[in-house]
Amino acid sequence: MSNHNNKIQKIYEKVHESYLEKFEIWKQDIIFSWQWWVGVLLTLLPWILWIKYRKKESTHRLLYVAFFVMIVSVWLDSIGVQLGLWYYNYEVLPFSPSYKPWDITLIPVLTIFLIQTKPQVNPFVKAVLYSAFISFISEPLFVWAGYVVYPRWEYIYSFPIYLIIYLISDFLSTRNTFVKINNER
Repeated sequence: MSNHNNKIQKIYEKVHESYLEKFEIWKQDIIFSWQWWVGVLLTLLPWILWIKYRKKESTHRLLYVAFFVMIVSVWLDSIGVQLGLWYYNYEVLPFSPSYKPWDITLIPVLTIFLIQTKPQVNPFVKAVLYSAFISFISEPLFVWAGYVVYPRWEYIYSFPIYLIIYLISDFLSTRNTFVKINNER
């Protein structure tokens, strides 16, 4: 085994040890705490409400957009945690560096809710409102509640990221280029 491989192996062993320590903290202090239950509620309730109030004929198109937002959110969130820009104190699931209620529920559901609500409104206006709400209201609320800590992040940094996510999401939601895979159906 080369010196490079040994160094990489040692890093992954440290990562593994860190996750074992984190899992112990999660088992002892986090799971079933009121903060954990709020996280579970934030993971499930927005989807339940969306299922009830969604624009039914646009379900698949909106889910397509939601999956895009989930993938981008989990990816960016993981990068931020790994770079030490922020970390989470009350994860619903301990085996991922991203906060699942935020990445797989709150951000995607808010995105598709805004896309389906008042579709005649200029997408840029919606993107600015969406980005401002998340960056300057939601994020500070989560920091204040202790769910996330920002040692090297400022709310203003989030604004252009969410603006771009919303504009791409809106663009994806208006595509009419889907063709059946099997034309015989």
